[in-house]
Amino acid sequence: MSEQKELLTTNRKALTINLADRIYGTFAEIGAGQEVARVFFQAGGASGTIAKTISAYDMTFSDAIYGKAPRYVSRERLALMLDHEYELLIERLAAQRGDRTTFFVFADTVATRNFKGTNESHGWMGIRFQSEPGGPPSDIVLHVRMWDKDALLQQQALGIVGTNLIYGAYHYRNEPGQFVESLLDNLTPERVEVDMLKFSGPAFEDVDNRLMSLHLVRHGLTNAVMFSPGGDVLQPSEILYKKPVLVERGSFRPVTHVNVDMLNCATAQFVQEPAVKGKDVVVLMEITMNNLLMDGVLDAQDFLSRVDLLGDIGLTVLISNYPEYFRLTSYFRRYTSEMIGVAMGVNNLVEIFNEKYYESLPGGILESFGRLFRNSVRLYIYPMRQEAYDRYVATGQTVADHGAAPVHAFAANVLINAKNVQVSEHLQNLYAHLLENHYLESIVGFDRDILGVFSRDVLQRIKAGDTTWEKMVPAPVVAAIKKRGLFGYVAPAAAK
Repeated sequence: MSEQKELLTTNRKALTINLADRIYGTFAEIGAGQEVARVFFQAGGASGTIAKTISAYDMTFSDAIYGKAPRYVSRERLALMLDHEYELLIERLAAQRGDRTTFFVFADTVATRNFKGTNESHGWMGIRFQSEPGGPPSDIVLHVRMWDKDALLQQQALGIVGTNLIYGAYHYRNEPGQFVESLLDNLTPERVEVDMLKFSGPAFEDVDNRLMSLHLVRHGLTNAVMFSPGGDVLQPSEILYKKPVLVERGSFRPVTHVNVDMLNCATAQFVQEPAVKGKDVVVLMEITMNNLLMDGVLDAQDFLSRVDLLGDIGLTVLISNYPEYFRLTSYFRRYTSEMIGVAMGVNNLVEIFNEKYYESLPGGILESFGRLFRNSVRLYIYPMRQEAYDRYVATGQTVADHGAAPVHAFAANVLINAKNVQVSEHLQNLYAHLLENHYLESIVGFDRDILGVFSRDVLQRIKAGDTTWEKMVPAPVVAAIKKRGLFGYVAPAAAK
């Protein structure tokens, strides 16, 4: 069996590193004990790998060594640790053995479960390492959450993840996809979650961190990852912590005027809610993994195109593995007790009332709604034209799936919204309760002229060379699609 397929034990990984002549460095760990260093010491041969271990638990000592950071368990603190220890390592050992050694610094700053079990069990860890003697360093940084209920088990899990990180930096750095999968070797997602991962430096010039984050979701290391408008990988808790959240789900293939109008209108209503007024709101566009997979296969370029286009119009993107809305709002509840708003079209609202999606729940649709609407959650419903709604109800598809059909003047003027949408007869009392108590709100102030725009229709027109698509999406999206040749766009041949 090849090493690529063989699951090495944690001890074997540490021993392999210890027996490698060129790998030498420092372990700096704060919180949860020196769990990663302990693994390497117990594996044997650690004198060939470990130049120094340090654990500055006391805040005064820690500040004196690394300088102050806003929080002690934070990315900023980890960066200070890596900077200080790597500089010291090179200063003291480069002249002596720099020509034959690839130096590294492993660092972590962690908070495990306290005695009362009331704190957040999480940590930042990273490695700064040379890929060749005397070469410039590269970094791998990740954020980890521990789900074990016992502090000793959490410490054990940290030792395993840290060992996987160090081993992967030296053995899988040219196969970042395999590196991601290996982070949970000898662990399970029920014990550890990795919700942020970033590669940087010359060893990873060809690595797109957004794709690596997507691998975290695909391989079950986490259920959601987040990107800034500039494409940077974000750590969700840093963005969502104690803030109201408004999210719109879609395929955004590509993002259209309707998507933007829906979000803008919902935002205008959301920020006027008494529980939200004056607060810093997080606004997100969310894509589920189901919307990224085509026949079970991920098209990396298609994924990056969608994220880029949303970023081009200044939006933060969340990629999740939560097909049901109640799971998405429960995810936000990890980080915030503030109000949550969800913007959606009438067609999505109809799907929420489809009981087939809740057959696996003991309480069925009532259980799903209990989870969805608890703790101040509100749905903002964007209208749909009558003819599009009728076709959707009849076939499950929008007008755009079949191409335009003749529209009667009356149908063109009738809009379906949260107040007049029809659900199954036995669910009508439940729907009336949600509407009366303002769990559902119709979006107002929308642009009636763009209600006939659908992403699938835009996509078909792009592929067909029909230039009318350009009026259906924001101007920055038009420019980006043309410049990058996205979604099958082909520039027209120059006139002779």
